[in-house]
Amino acid sequence: MESKNLSEKTQKVLKRIRKQFKVGFNPLKIQDLQLDILQVNDLEHLLAGKDPFENVSEFPFWVKLWEASMVLAHVMASMPAKGKQTLLELGAGMAAPGLVAAARGYKVTLSDYEPHILDFQRVSAAANGFDDIEFRMIDWLKPPEMPKFDRIIGAEILFRDEFFGPLLAIFNEYLKDDGEIYLAHDVRRKSVPKFLDLAQKEFKIVVSKSTMQNEEGEKITILVNRLTKK
Repeated sequence: MESKNLSEKTQKVLKRIRKQFKVGFNPLKIQDLQLDILQVNDLEHLLAGKDPFENVSEFPFWVKLWEASMVLAHVMASMPAKGKQTLLELGAGMAAPGLVAAARGYKVTLSDYEPHILDFQRVSAAANGFDDIEFRMIDWLKPPEMPKFDRIIGAEILFRDEFFGPLLAIFNEYLKDDGEIYLAHDVRRKSVPKFLDLAQKEFKIVVSKSTMQNEEGEKITILVNRLTKK
C-alpha cells in the first residue's frame, strides 16, 4: 500500500500519526480477503517488556494485532451481513475484525478510547476503500447515546475487572434485542471466566475454541464467546 494513493485528508491524518509512531501498512489475508492494516513497527520500544497478562493496567493493548483479533476477523469473514446489518467493534485498536466485517457488508462503527487510535482506524479504513465506516470515542464509564446494533464484537477487551459492570451496561444499551455479541480472548486471560460468570445472569453464552500459531511458533488457544440476551 502506497500512502500517495490516499486522499489528501487521509494523508494529513497519516502525517499526524507519523509524528508519534513509526508505522507501515502490513498486508492481512483473512480467507478470500486481502486488507492493508496500518500498524506500529517499533513495538519493542512501546511495549518495553510489559506483560499483557500481568501488567494489564499499563499495557497498551491497542497497539498490537492480537491473535484473538485474527480469530475474530475469521469469524466475521464467515458471517456476511444479511441486509443492512450494523456492527460495533469495541476497543477496536487496529480494527482487523471490524474492517473484515465492513468487507462483508456490515455498516460498521469502530471505537476506542483515545483519538490517536481512531486515527489508525481511519487510515486503514481509507486504505481499503471503506468510506462509510463511522469512528467513535467511547468511554465505557460515560458511553454516548448511539443507535442499537445487530452485532457487537471485541477482541482482548476483558482485561480489567472494574470495567465489567460498565461493559455489561453498554451491551444492554447498544445491542438490539435479537442481536449477538462475539468476544475473542486468549485462553490465558484470567479475567474472562470472571466476566462470563457475571454476564450469564443476563445473557445466554456459547463458547468455542480456536487454536493458531503466533509469530514465535507457539500454539495459542483463543476462546470465542457468543452472547445473546435472555
